[in-house]
Amino acid sequence: MSENAPPTREQQAPSIQKIQSLLSARDDTSRFVGLALLKSVLDNDPELRSNENVILTLWESIPSKFFDRLIKTGSKQRPSSTSSSSTSSSSRKETTDMLDLAVSVMHTFAALLPEHARHDSKLLNCIPQLVACLLHCSSQSTQLALETLVVLASHPDGARIFTAIGDLTPMIEIAPSHPLVLEALSYAWLNDMATTADKEALRSKIDTTITSLISSFKGTDAVTLLAFLATLLPRLEPAVLPPNPSWLPALGAFVRNLVAARPTAAGRAAFTNLSAALLEVYPSQAPQLLFAGEGSESQNPFSYLLLNLVLVDIRSTLPTLLEQLNSPQYPEISQRLASAFNVVSNFIGYLVRSMDADDLQSLPWAISPDLLLKLRKAIAETMSLTIEYLRDRWDASVAGAMGLHPEARVGAANTSSGSHLTLAWDSKKDNAAEDSLILAAIRALAIWLREDDNDLLRKEAAGLSDMLIDLYQNGGRGKLDFRRPILVAFEGVIVEKKGMEAFLANAGWQTLAEDLVSIVQASSTVTNEDDAMRGIEIVRLLLQVVETERAGPEEAWMDVVTKVAGCYIPDAKQPPPVEECQVAALQLVTTLLANAQPGMQKRYAHSTSAILGIAEQLKAKIHGDVALEEALADVLETLAALR
Repeated sequence: MSENAPPTREQQAPSIQKIQSLLSARDDTSRFVGLALLKSVLDNDPELRSNENVILTLWESIPSKFFDRLIKTGSKQRPSSTSSSSTSSSSRKETTDMLDLAVSVMHTFAALLPEHARHDSKLLNCIPQLVACLLHCSSQSTQLALETLVVLASHPDGARIFTAIGDLTPMIEIAPSHPLVLEALSYAWLNDMATTADKEALRSKIDTTITSLISSFKGTDAVTLLAFLATLLPRLEPAVLPPNPSWLPALGAFVRNLVAARPTAAGRAAFTNLSAALLEVYPSQAPQLLFAGEGSESQNPFSYLLLNLVLVDIRSTLPTLLEQLNSPQYPEISQRLASAFNVVSNFIGYLVRSMDADDLQSLPWAISPDLLLKLRKAIAETMSLTIEYLRDRWDASVAGAMGLHPEARVGAANTSSGSHLTLAWDSKKDNAAEDSLILAAIRALAIWLREDDNDLLRKEAAGLSDMLIDLYQNGGRGKLDFRRPILVAFEGVIVEKKGMEAFLANAGWQTLAEDLVSIVQASSTVTNEDDAMRGIEIVRLLLQVVETERAGPEEAWMDVVTKVAGCYIPDAKQPPPVEECQVAALQLVTTLLANAQPGMQKRYAHSTSAILGIAEQLKAKIHGDVALEEALADVLETLAALR
């Protein structure tokens, strides 16, 4: 056999035994040699790395306290002296080598150990030492230590130990140059949140750590910090989310600086996602933080710059988005655009509230009328492009072609990836009804259609009626609920004659009326205030339809009268939104009866009497709400005149 031939497995076995013998020795020098040999063997033997039993045996051979001593020794700073600089340098190198070896071996075992052993206390108890040593590691070992912390913090026990560390200064100081710090924090907090009983302690920890991180990122563009918080904040439970954190203004300053600095693609994604996250989790503080700022050096207020960048991003991305549905980049693009649409929605809402506010100090406004007109034009162009994209995406997902009759959608092709409609194509993972971008786009479009008197845009949106009704019919069965924003959208759409025709032609009345009846029927046994609020919005929309029909309601519409008349209303007091929904349903059927032709009114005489009884029953238990009392009085008076 050649001298340079690789050793056989039989020759390797004694070396492993030798390593175990060295690791079990009483002196640290032998243990250090054994650890160095172990690292060399693990690095150069792929077959050994895949042998879980051998890996577990080797891990158990390492004394747990030996790791601690290596890391502590390696983390000690030894000041240099002029009289013994070479000795001091040599000593520092030795301690650094100890630390690097300990971190490297720990990183290797964190990756190779079986899942159950990876949660062993011997490994998890190294977390505080790993954090403490970060400022003393070489750059390569710092990366390895952080990767190890990410792995260990991914387990609830590891997250608990990580979160309990009193001083995270070493991590916070290196966070601007090491994004893995933020990843480790995210894993630790989210995993600890799922198991800890002391939510208040975790909330305090998150609050103080974010404050320190913001200080650490001063002087940088803070893109990684903004991206981290954009992902983290919406995932925090209310119990661990700092309620009114002192760091919000500083975070707002980071966003402002990034917006004004011609940001990169990563920067645009970071400030867009964070702005949407802040508006979601801090709905009281964030709008004023983002939309009520002062002007920049160019005299353009920050809110104007922010909205312009967001709208430009939407308009430049939507035209080519269909081509990227199945690309690896689509989830990130979709998330960024969804955030952009959510920022637009919140901006429009803030604009409407501030214009209606009696006290301008409570909702300050910084955009001049001429800039507001520019924004209005930009939003209108963006929404027109959004309508076009939604139409194309829905056609690709379901319809196959605009206006295609539902009967033409029945054909299916069975492929290896599942059954697909022959006339449709879409994302392999998420169809349009499960894409958060579609929901965000419809929400932004809806509020703009309702609040802006743009007849042309409303006519364009009428072409989406089949899509909106289909999405509404999905209800809350999927992971996304489109019903509330769709109701808002139709409030604007049906103002136009074309929109009203499209709404009725696509079974809009039947769909909403059935939902309303189900809500009223369910209110007799189950109290659901969210459903009740949706019922109120349904009535507002259907009343708009009824009052527009000059010839009186169609026969098919009167079905809701019969069904509401048969509903049971309990005598017990119910939450205000539920009672308001019940009264609103009575207002709708009363309007239908009042607008009906005399012959139709006679045919529904029994239903009229039943509805009159329900109104009397509601009147007896509603006290103190003047608006509801007046509405019921009007219902009773109108119905009495019809009998």
